[in-house]
Amino acid sequence: MPFNLSLAERDAAGLKRSLPVIERVDGRCLYAGGKHYLNFAGNDYLGLSRAPELLAASEQAARDYGVGAVASPLVVGHQAIHRELEAELCDWLGLGAVMLFSSGFSANQAVIKALLGKEHTLWQDRLNHASLQEAGLLSPARMVRFAHNDMNALAAKLKPAAGLIVSEGVFSMDGDTAPWPGLVRLARQSGNWLMIDDAHGLGVLGEEGRGTLAEQGLAASDVNVFMGTFGKALGVSGAFVGGSRELVEYLHNFGRSYIYSTHLPPPQAAAVLAAVRLVRKADDKRAHLRELVAQFRDGVSGLPLTLLPSATAIQPLVVGEEAATLRLAAALKQQGLWTGAIRPPTVPKGSARLRITLSAAHTQADVQRLIDALHSAL
Repeated sequence: MPFNLSLAERDAAGLKRSLPVIERVDGRCLYAGGKHYLNFAGNDYLGLSRAPELLAASEQAARDYGVGAVASPLVVGHQAIHRELEAELCDWLGLGAVMLFSSGFSANQAVIKALLGKEHTLWQDRLNHASLQEAGLLSPARMVRFAHNDMNALAAKLKPAAGLIVSEGVFSMDGDTAPWPGLVRLARQSGNWLMIDDAHGLGVLGEEGRGTLAEQGLAASDVNVFMGTFGKALGVSGAFVGGSRELVEYLHNFGRSYIYSTHLPPPQAAAVLAAVRLVRKADDKRAHLRELVAQFRDGVSGLPLTLLPSATAIQPLVVGEEAATLRLAAALKQQGLWTGAIRPPTVPKGSARLRITLSAAHTQADVQRLIDALHSAL
């Protein structure tokens, strides 16, 4: 079978992935193989995944609604707790309507495949997440990729009123943000729709944690499609798509991964609802996270590695060569520090890196321990 050859080739190149078994993740720590590690690889940016409010909400919803939604949303899966969550998201972000998905991957596929036909063009930032890129490949539309965050390159490729421009808010592997005022301007000038995937900005950036658009002085109404996830700063899992009532009604009818999937389990929806309410009041956590980011960047500035320009919780240290990246991650693990060793094809060849993520659950002592370990390992 061809997969045997493909696996052998990837293994020989030092690119084969393996599945770690994590026994428990507890705030800033994780446990694997009977050992304790500080966790600098997750996306729980505000440290909410084990918040008592989320646990209590989930447990109560399990008693009230059961542990499963029992059907797709358009059958009998959409229950009162889902509607309450949708209303809270609309109020928080200033959206006309919202719909819930089991994952950001399925949300992105639903939107792009439902909105675009063969007569349309999809313009994507070259560093957009795999869920967006794959959705574009599966869509009948023509997909055009433009140089990362390069508004001149995008402007040169745009055609008037021909389709959809899509970019991430915070890029998941580089940690930088897209220039949203420029994207909004180009979308309006060209008459094309605009979509944000704000998986890594929501909850962390902007007033009340409203995300990348709010951080850059924009409103959710400045884009046509707003996608966000619940598995990062909100500490749970799942996703949503928001926009006008007409958009959401259209996706209710044509978004196949929504129509044909069992709805979010009610305990999950209740936990997300509790998380949103905490995030809206979490200015202290966001301020602490910003302080940790500044501490980390200052502490590693002298290392013989490339620290990418990121002001977010994602702090990538580019090593370059795959084997060297794995060795550095292993050296940190020996010191009780778990980091993400990211290699091609997730990132471009020659840019293998440690994707270090910080959380408001970390302390300054935790971050200093990571800084010291990096200095001693290099």
